[in-house]
Amino acid sequence: MLPDDLPQDFLEFNARFGTDEQCREYLFRARWPDGFRCDGCGHDHAYTLRTRLVYECVACRKQHSLLAGTIFEQTKTALARWFLAIYLVTSSKGGIAAAELQRQLGFGSYQTAWSWLHKLRKAMVRPDREPLAGRVEADETYVGGPRPGKRGRGAAGKTLVAGAVEAGETEGRRLGRLRLAVVPDASAASLEGFLGAAVATPTAVATDGWSGYAGLAAEGYAHEPVDPGAPDAALRLPGIHLVFGLVKRWLLGTHHGAVSKKHLPAYLDEYVFRFNRRTAKRISHGFARLVEQAVRTRPVTYRAIVAAAASA
Repeated sequence: MLPDDLPQDFLEFNARFGTDEQCREYLFRARWPDGFRCDGCGHDHAYTLRTRLVYECVACRKQHSLLAGTIFEQTKTALARWFLAIYLVTSSKGGIAAAELQRQLGFGSYQTAWSWLHKLRKAMVRPDREPLAGRVEADETYVGGPRPGKRGRGAAGKTLVAGAVEAGETEGRRLGRLRLAVVPDASAASLEGFLGAAVATPTAVATDGWSGYAGLAAEGYAHEPVDPGAPDAALRLPGIHLVFGLVKRWLLGTHHGAVSKKHLPAYLDEYVFRFNRRTAKRISHGFARLVEQAVRTRPVTYRAIVAAAASA
C-alpha cells in the first residue's frame, strides 16, 4: 500500500527527502511496513544505534541492518543521493540515460551511473507480479539497427523480442498491463514458454497465424488467430504493434539506440515498469513503488551485472 502523502513535484520531493535522516525513516517504513519485527525472536521493538542504519532488538539483541539484503547494501553513497536518483529515473516520462544521470548527480565516472541504473532496473521486476488476464494480444518483433540478411523472422543480427499486452477495456483504457522479453527464436517452445510465464490461463490470446502459436489452445488458452488475409499486421493486432513502436522509439530517443543485445532484457524491464504505471495520478507513484521493491531485491555488484550480461 503506497503512502497517501507522496510529493507531487520536485520542490515537495526535496523538502521531504532532502536529508539522509528523512530517507532513512522512509526506508525503515518501506522495509517494515507493519512495524519492526525481529527475525530472530519475533519481538516488535528495537533500539536505534548511533549510525541509525542498524536496529537492535530489545529482547534478543539481534542487530538488523536497514540496508542489508537490499540493492543499497554496502553503499558508500548517502541515501539522499540514492533517493534523488530514483526520483530522476521514475519522474521523467522518458527515463534517463546513464550519461545524464552522471551529470545530474555529479558522479566521477560513467560506470557508477550505469551500474546504479542497472541495479534500479533489477528492482523494477516484482517476483510476485500477477500474470496478464482478460484479452491479450501477443506477437514478436526484431529490435536493432539494419543489418544484412533476411527480413522478418529470419533477420540476421537483430534481437527477437516477444510481447503481450492486455488489449481489452481496462479501467477505461484500451491497453492494460504489458510484458516483454527477449526470446532465442520464434519457435513454439520459445513463444509458448514466454506466454506461459506472462499470461494466465484460460485467457483469450490473439496472435497472427504464425505456426509458433498453433499450440496455444492445447496449453489452455482461448486462442484467437487473426485472419491472415488482413492487409497489415498493425491492423490485425493494433495494441501490441503500438507498444512495439513505442519501445523502439524509446530506445532510440532516451538511449540513442545504443543498447546492446546482452543488456536489452534489463531495458525492456524498465520500459514495462514505466508502461504499467503510465496513468499514475502522481509522478512520485513510480518512485514509491521502486523504493518499496528496492528493499525486497537482493543486492547485485557491478561485476555480477557485467558477468550476467556477458553470459546472456
